[in-house]
Amino acid sequence: MTNIASRLRTEEHSREWLQERLDYMTQFLTDERKEVLRRTLVSRTHYMRIMTENMFHPQNASAIMRHCEAFGIQQIHTVEDRCRFDPSVNIVRGTQKWVDVEHHDTTKEALEALKSEGYRIVATTPHRCSVTPETFDVTKGKFALVFGTEHAGISDEVIEAADDFLMIPMCGMVESLNVSASAAILIYMLSQRIRQQVDGWQLSDDEQLKLLTRWTLSSVRDFEGILRKAEQSGKFTTEY
Repeated sequence: MTNIASRLRTEEHSREWLQERLDYMTQFLTDERKEVLRRTLVSRTHYMRIMTENMFHPQNASAIMRHCEAFGIQQIHTVEDRCRFDPSVNIVRGTQKWVDVEHHDTTKEALEALKSEGYRIVATTPHRCSVTPETFDVTKGKFALVFGTEHAGISDEVIEAADDFLMIPMCGMVESLNVSASAAILIYMLSQRIRQQVDGWQLSDDEQLKLLTRWTLSSVRDFEGILRKAEQSGKFTTEY
């Protein structure tokens, strides 16, 4: 995609530029739609991010994306040096419009990107345990939860870079759950604990404005054409 809503993921614009377009495009939404977008926005967070390594099965990629959207996690980082992160359109059912995915060619690149932004690396594995979903300290700062492949698990690079190893304790005879089930449990539990125990977990005002503008554009059919006509008729004081 090369449209404006997609480019807004990476391009920077002034608050005035964003607010003008948001105010104009909001008129094309129903009151119900506007309420859904604003209600969802206030629950979104960058405090926790998700990282996946070579998520081979489309159903697992789809599940990760839906879990993130459902529990307010805005950003997914994917490593794709062996296979693409390729969610099934029929399974994600449009959630790809509301969650951001940052693609990486290597695990090293993904880890460096997260660490450069101050994220702790939390590796999920049934073979090592320094913390559980109940004991992990969510208040120590933002973190990235890393999921490996269904069979191989997390890579040695993640193990070496990890600040914590997170395990879901089992009471039965099975060693572990599959990736999608583990992700659902961990994303739900940790996102709930963040909201209960962490100050400042929400998006900043600037992040909320940018995201709401993107979501609003994505909610309007032919928003590119509508914006183009509005700009040509001089409805905006700020230029692209």
